[in-house]
Amino acid sequence: MNLYLLHKPYRMLSQFTDRGVDEAERRATLADVISVPDIYAAGRLDYDSEGLLLLSDDGALIHRISHPRHKQPKTYRVQVEGTPDEAALRALREGVELKDGLTRPARVRRLDASGLAERDPPLDPRRHPLTSWLELTIEEGRNRQVRRMTAHVGHPTLRLVRVAIGPWRLDGLAPGEWRRETLHAPKPPAQRRRPPRKRP
Repeated sequence: MNLYLLHKPYRMLSQFTDRGVDEAERRATLADVISVPDIYAAGRLDYDSEGLLLLSDDGALIHRISHPRHKQPKTYRVQVEGTPDEAALRALREGVELKDGLTRPARVRRLDASGLAERDPPLDPRRHPLTSWLELTIEEGRNRQVRRMTAHVGHPTLRLVRVAIGPWRLDGLAPGEWRRETLHAPKPPAQRRRPPRKRP
């Protein structure tokens, strides 16, 4: 089984086509950066989010990675407006009440620096003079969940980069770059041979 790790750039769709628009209005898609046939994304990232996207040609693998039942933790580096205090961080760690219910507890820590290259185009420092970085890990996949969580505690997300999904990490990939990993299917459990029945 082949798994493809892709660094999705900012303002790119997590799909291979932009249906229903004129060519002049077409947005960037995955087809602009990867040309492997018959692969599909396991999950998605919003158009204005960046980072790790997993793709495969194996439907069972895609289901195993993306289905909420398997609870693959997803880690994000998040640039937020202002500087969250301990109360805000504690709320994220304990779970916040969104319109679609209480979130599960998240793992959150402050970062002195993102460790990421600057976004293209970069944030405007005149519009956002005070920002800070968090690393946040969740085990859910609600629509725009991280953005809604940080907004709920008073610190809207300005930049969001997914750096890990389960054991797979973004490390070493620049925006638009990808690499292939070959996964070996798990071996079925060995069947025990029954001893021959003794005749009376």
